[in-house]
Amino acid sequence: MIRIGILGNIGSGKSFIANNFGYPVFNADQEVSKLYQNNKRIYLRLKRVLPKYISKFPIDKNEIINAILANKNNLKKILNIIHLEIRKKMKIFIKKNRNQKIIILDIPLLLENKIYNKKDILVFVESKKKDIEKRLIKRKNFNRKLFNKFKKIQFAPSYKKSKSHFVIKNDFKKKYVKNEIKNILNKIL
Repeated sequence: MIRIGILGNIGSGKSFIANNFGYPVFNADQEVSKLYQNNKRIYLRLKRVLPKYISKFPIDKNEIINAILANKNNLKKILNIIHLEIRKKMKIFIKKNRNQKIIILDIPLLLENKIYNKKDILVFVESKKKDIEKRLIKRKNFNRKLFNKFKKIQFAPSYKKSKSHFVIKNDFKKKYVKNEIKNILNKIL
């Protein structure tokens, strides 16, 4: 099985790219949302470490946002709890898809949290800053302060790009992206 990790800035279109590969995708952001909605154990653990912020189950994402914005240490507390569970979910996903030729890992902190294997093929998604800005502002709950907090815990785009085997310049046009993906797949298969 070939594992492809998708890297890039927040808002660069990593999920868009991941979903266009045509192979099973592990989307960490979706898994985190499911944990907040469905996992009572995660709720209890978060409530224990953030009692002033987490009040009810399912967890309201605004409570998480308020906790992160209130204190920089709260983000670390949340990540310590959530990332352990995300690793478990990823292992289940990999096991379930072990007979697939390729799987796609859409995990925002793939490098930062050392979730990747040395054999993984890394694809960096490069987008114009103005395109990213436009897309982020359109997001339903976009919060610039929160965006800046997450940006601080991520490696610089130049570092991610240097670690990548391939770069896709994302213009958010499906035809172009499909062509770029096809070229990558032709090289690795």
